[in-house]
Amino acid sequence: MKKNKSSLSKARTYAQVGEYWDQHDLSDVWEKTKKVRFEVVAEPEATYYPIEKDLSEKIQSVARKQGVSSDTLVNLWLEQKIKEQRSGRKSGGKLASKHP
Repeated sequence: MKKNKSSLSKARTYAQVGEYWDQHDLSDVWEKTKKVRFEVVAEPEATYYPIEKDLSEKIQSVARKQGVSSDTLVNLWLEQKIKEQRSGRKSGGKLASKHP
C-alpha cells in the first residue's frame, strides 16, 4: 500500500483494510468521507465464442467426467493446442472445416 494515502481504517496492509471493513459499515464513518472523482475502465476478463449445441453438450459431458467446469476444460484444451502449434507439433497442419 502507498504510505501517503489517507485511510479511514488507518490500516497498513490490504489484509488490515479487509479486517476493518469486515467489522465496520460505511454508515459508521460516512461523515468522514469526501467526494472524489475517478474513472473506471473495466476490461472484460473473458471473450466468448459461439459453440455449436451438440459440441457444447459433448464438452459438458467430458468436463463432468473430469470434475472440472466446461470453461476450465475448454481453456486447458486451447492452451494445450496453442502450445502444440507453437512448438511445431502441428497435428495435420490446417484445421479441417466442418462447413464448406
